[in-house]
Amino acid sequence: MINIYLASPRGYCAWVNRAINILNGALEKYKAPIFVNHEIIHNKIIIDYYKNKGVIFDDNLENIPENGIMIFSAHWVSPKYIQKVKDKWINYIDASCPLVIKVHTEAKKFLQKWYKIIYIGQKKHQEALWILWEDKNNIFIVENKKDVDLLRNTLKDEKLVLLTQTTLSVSDKDELEKYIFDRFKKIEKPDTSDICYATTNRQNAVKKLIEVKKIDALIVIWSKNSSNSNKLKNIWDKYWIKSILIDRFEDLDLNFLKWIKKLWISSWASVSHDLVNNLIKKLEKNNAKLIEEIKIVEEKINFNFDLELK
Repeated sequence: MINIYLASPRGYCAWVNRAINILNGALEKYKAPIFVNHEIIHNKIIIDYYKNKGVIFDDNLENIPENGIMIFSAHWVSPKYIQKVKDKWINYIDASCPLVIKVHTEAKKFLQKWYKIIYIGQKKHQEALWILWEDKNNIFIVENKKDVDLLRNTLKDEKLVLLTQTTLSVSDKDELEKYIFDRFKKIEKPDTSDICYATTNRQNAVKKLIEVKKIDALIVIWSKNSSNSNKLKNIWDKYWIKSILIDRFEDLDLNFLKWIKKLWISSWASVSHDLVNNLIKKLEKNNAKLIEEIKIVEEKINFNFDLELK
């Protein structure tokens, strides 16, 4: 018998829930086709579901007709992009995560004060790509220590501030941040963390289980382009605990279950509770039993939304 332990918090965070509510509301109020400038959230199953409902995910404004309806994804968009949308007479609703907006507002504020920005992030992630729209000549994205070292001579005499992508591993961010402060002694940073609460809570939930339970393996329900899903897996890999990433039960190799006695299940914030519940139901048909839900913290944050076109 496999004993299942379930992470809490898990599933949609407040900003993902807000983005999904906006898309659902727009489909009901304005009808398809609805355009989204990027994946509304990073989850292949969710994206395929909305494609079947007539949602078109497309960054190219040339493909969106005048007076078309567009939703900005939860990953934020640059004000310069918004102006291009307005210039083409495209109606839009902004589903950007308020916590991502916070970081970009900070970036704009510091750029106006003639700072150069070192931004800890993933160079191909949507958050990082959008922040470069603010000022690609004065924002420098770093993923690792090598990236930092390449900037030492270029930025040694500049006024600097440090910002961070919201969806990084807290421990990885802290390690690289310390390295940056060791090399740029006068670099500043905002008073509050840029890592979002949902990222922190889900990573802490995984770490907590390592402390209180002897677990054989971890399953994370994810999507390949989800930064946070990979970060959850990486935490366990550091402790030499077997972990796998799947989109749904059907992706699971059942041979994986043969040697497992205690299984931990988690999911990133772009994964619905339905997918997790479905995984558990099908595992229970394969000699598994849900034993306990371990709650680290209760998330009570909710974001309002407005369906009026702009």
